[in-house]
Formats: sequence, structure tokens, C-alpha cells
Amino acid sequence: MDKLVIRGEQKLHGTIRAGGAKNAALPTMAASLLTAEEVTLRNVPDVRDIQTTRKLLEAMGVETEGSGGHHRIAMQARHVTHAQADYELVKTMRASTLVLGPLLARTGKATVSLPGGCAIGARPIDLHLKGLERLGANLRQEHGYVIAEAERLQGNTYSFDRITVTGTEDVLMAAVLARGETVLRNCALEPEVVDLAALLVKMGAKIEGAGTPVIRVQGVDQLGGATHTIIADRIEAGTYVMAALITGGEIEVTHCQPEHLEALLERLEEAGAKIRRSASSIGVARGERLRAVDISTAEFPGFATDLQAQYMALMTQAEGTAVITETIFENRFMHALELSRMGANIRIEGNRAVVRGPAPLTGAAVLASDLRASASLVLAGLAAEGETIIDRIYHLDRGYEKLEEKLRGAGAAVRRLGRLIPVANQHSAGIA
Repeated sequence: MDKLVIRGEQKLHGTIRAGGAKNAALPTMAASLLTAEEVTLRNVPDVRDIQTTRKLLEAMGVETEGSGGHHRIAMQARHVTHAQADYELVKTMRASTLVLGPLLARTGKATVSLPGGCAIGARPIDLHLKGLERLGANLRQEHGYVIAEAERLQGNTYSFDRITVTGTEDVLMAAVLARGETVLRNCALEPEVVDLAALLVKMGAKIEGAGTPVIRVQGVDQLGGATHTIIADRIEAGTYVMAALITGGEIEVTHCQPEHLEALLERLEEAGAKIRRSASSIGVARGERLRAVDISTAEFPGFATDLQAQYMALMTQAEGTAVITETIFENRFMHALELSRMGANIRIEGNRAVVRGPAPLTGAAVLASDLRASASLVLAGLAAEGETIIDRIYHLDRGYEKLEEKLRGAGAAVRRLGRLIPVANQHSAGIA
């Protein structure tokens, strides 16, 4: 099993290029099931979750072409030969349930295993299922699988009980081929939802309101192919911004969209960071001192829960006390214990973490519990005295492409143990 070894106290300098958004690529890949024509995606990150989704689609009969290293995938579902998402693939990634809506809309049936993924709390798909039922689906659960059937989905009005990104995406993909009009309320506003809708419109869907709480869909009989470029990964970009700050360095993150990160950037400016925004890049440098600033996670455009763990690591080096409130997931403080083992002063009070700093961090052997927790341990390792060894980084590989290479290109002392990195790939890998 791979590990990362980090020698800390190295300031980051230079430029790091953000990749395509994993959380935007996954639903757009699932959308390829909605048409018999070819769907081509560009700026697709070469990460484990993308590889898993590709295997899942291929198991259903989708023809795929393209190299992950070239960040392009072409998919064509001429015939869906296996309308089922099996447990062996779904168990590693909760987003696999995104095939439920498109499979049902295209073929009239879908069998999808209940999901797995990061151990950060309950993320049931009941909101997906209620939405599909409102569109006329007959649902039942057998042997750990959801079985959905419908001759033709019928447009309807549905209000999500609570905001859900994947639920919005799943029901939206089902609605585009439903008969008549569908009105979805209390929808997620995330950029990834907007990006999915942009692809669906290119394919011939009739959608209004993506990026607002109310989305209206006029169903069509069929969709065609399209070519689409995935938006930048705001979580990856935000992670590198905080990596620069925790090391006291100065970097520019390019090929990103600063407007997708305003909640983070505003808090960082309050903390004393110097932020420069352009149309497609973020420059960041640490001021004379880093001040503690409270945050509370929220749905977009609020502070992203996927940046909470990294922010906690950063606050261990800030002056004062920061209170971090997690409102999205009930079990997303597992990284706090590992940070404490490195010397962080963190107290957990229910859904709040109280972080006192600055705390001198020292290298240690730590264990990654989920994707974003892995990133927080990387940031802590960059700031710590001595050597940090992070185990179970397969979580990290689910969402960050060649993170160690990008950080090395900006001056970090980080290497991977467990597999050889080809010599040709040891330089730049996204470093401009």
C-alpha cells in the first residue's frame, strides 16, 4: 500500500496548475448513458474515482477511448448491455449511484448497489429515490441493491427535503428524458451541477435555472452526442492555496476559477493572507502573521465541507482560537486525532472543532481516513518539523492527480513509497 513521506518546513514557491474537477467529471461521465451517440469530455482528471467510473460504464457496455494522461475520455453507449452497477465497483465510491437516473431514463430499468466511499457519515440516497419516484419510477430494494423500473418517466414537481448535490444531478439526468415538464426545487447550487447542466444542454436537453434553487426541465425524446470541457477543481485549487499559507510560501494556482472559491478566499484574507485574483488564477502569500478565523461549512456558495479538513490543518498554525463548525456531515473530524498526534491543539465538541494555535507540529506516522482528511495531513506534514509518513493514501489518489509531483515542483520535499514513478513523469506534472 502506497505511503507519502514528507520532510516539512519547506516553503512553497512557484506555480501549480489545478486539474479538472473530479466531482464535475463523474456526473458528466454518467450522462453518457443518456445517448447512443459519442460524448467526449476534456480536462478530465486522471484519478482513481474516474478510473472506477470508467470501469463501471464499460461493464454496462459503454465503449470508452482516451488516455487518462491526456485528460480526455470519449464514451459511446450504443447499447446498454448491463443496466446494473455492481457492488464491487460501487462500494469504493458513493458517486457510482449517479448512474441510476440516466440508466432508468434511457433503458427503463436500473439495478444499483447501495453505495460505499469515504467514511465521513451517512450519505443515503433516499433523496435520489424520492425524486425518481415522483417521476414515476417503481422502486424496491433487494440484497443490497436498489431496483428501479419505469416504462417512460413522467415529468412532475419535486422539492428535495434537503440540499443534495448528487441527488440534484441524478434526478436532473432522469428528468431530461421524461415526458413533459419537471420542476425541481431546493436544488444544489454547486458549480458541478451547473457544469452537468451545460453538458446536457449541449446534448439537446432543455434546462433552465441550473445554479439556482429551482431547475425547470422540458423532457425530450432523445439526446445526441457532445464535446465538453470539465470545469477546474475548486477543492484541489483551494488545497494548494492553503498549502502555500501553511508553509509561509507564495504560489500562484493557475487554470482555476476564483469565483468558485470566494467563501474560502474571504476567510483567508480575514486571517491575514494576501490574495490576488485573476480570471483564471489565484496568487497567494502569507502576511506577517496568520490569525485564527472561525468558519462553518455550508452548501455552495458557502464554505465547502471538502475544504474543512485542510482549513483545520491551516488553523493549527494561526494565532488565536478558531472554531470550525461542520454542518454537512456528522462524522468529518476523524483527521483531528491524527493532527493532534502531530502536536495540534484541537478539541472536538459535537459538530465543532476548537483549534488553538500556533502549535508546533512534528512529523509522525499518521493514517488517512478519507479523501480530504488525507489532504489535511499532507498540509500538516508540509509545516511539521521532521518527517511525516502518511499511510492509506489510496484515499488521496481518489481525488488528487499526482499531488506529490505538483508539490515537489513548488519546492516541497515529498515522495511516494510503494510504487515506482517513471522518470519521465517526475518533472512538472502540471507545474507551469
